[in-house]
Amino acid sequence: MLNSKKKEMIAVCGLDCGPCEIRRAPNEPDAAQRLVAWFKKEGWLKEDEGINEVIERRMYCMGCRGDRSVHWSADCWILKCCVDDKGHEFCYECGMFPCERLSEWAKQSDDYNQALQRLKNMKEKHDS
Repeated sequence: MLNSKKKEMIAVCGLDCGPCEIRRAPNEPDAAQRLVAWFKKEGWLKEDEGINEVIERRMYCMGCRGDRSVHWSADCWILKCCVDDKGHEFCYECGMFPCERLSEWAKQSDDYNQALQRLKNMKEKHDS
């Protein structure tokens, strides 16, 4: 099973939050620079804005187990279903895992697909 520190870095959906620049930006200058550049490209920050505005506006994430007011997707349907509605720590703990909605979500990107595979591996280790 995962050690507790590593477990904290895995989102309820299986995403690995460890390398995530949205989470790392407040404490790591290199991650902050890349995040600010992305936010400017997306039009979420003006050209003269930077990491101070990111922090002021809480445009970063502390992970699923952190403060929900500082969460990239505080309204995440997976977080709501898994934690709020069912009281689980991870999706794989659900009797319906992997549900159709989670399976469809995993098809949207390689990262999401890897997250689902990570959850399947976690379930396999948990069940053995």
